[in-house]
Amino acid sequence: MTDNKTHIYFVPGLAASAAIFEFIRLPESTFEMHIIEWLIPESAHESLEHYAQRMSKYVEFPNAVLVGVSFGGVMVQEMKKYVQPKQVIIISSIKNRNEMPRSMRFAQITNAHKLLPTTAFSNLEKYERFAFTNSIKSRIHLYKKYLSMRDPLYLPWAVDTIVNWTRTEIDPEIIHIHGTDDFVFPVKYIKNFQKIERGTHVMIINKAQKISAMLEKILNE
Repeated sequence: MTDNKTHIYFVPGLAASAAIFEFIRLPESTFEMHIIEWLIPESAHESLEHYAQRMSKYVEFPNAVLVGVSFGGVMVQEMKKYVQPKQVIIISSIKNRNEMPRSMRFAQITNAHKLLPTTAFSNLEKYERFAFTNSIKSRIHLYKKYLSMRDPLYLPWAVDTIVNWTRTEIDPEIIHIHGTDDFVFPVKYIKNFQKIERGTHVMIINKAQKISAMLEKILNE
């Protein structure tokens, strides 16, 4: 299965939908974009390796490019061993556990992350009924649009999986785009990256034009 285009497979952030890539624009004559949506874990204990192998089955074209955002960035790095991609690009993500904030590394020791009310995300319609201000209604609307994976098994699995990611070495082939104002993965912990000034953890949406230009430049190098 071959053609003259470069096929790019995007994996969204934790619980996020394909909608986070709606403003990414690449020349259609050269590139073809594909989105790999999150799968429901087979169990609460499915390994990251096995899950990544299942995700990899959706990469149909050889010599493709993998692009992952946040937890999707972790996932494409794990998928790399199964699909032999041309390039792997991560955005607003981390390359090993040493780039995690201290709070996340501490959570691995204490299991504090298991206290998070992850079930709230699967019941957004319930909370929408009690949204009495336009600001809250707007925020819930955005959550519903961009956080589509609300299966009750997925979110606890995903949070636990990223907190317990064991990778300690950095793959030198990984290309990393990161925002200077990322509040989830603070830039002070990140090594060897191409920066987006004032980019936050959601810059894939609100700085899509800059990221599109950066992706095009990287892909054409």
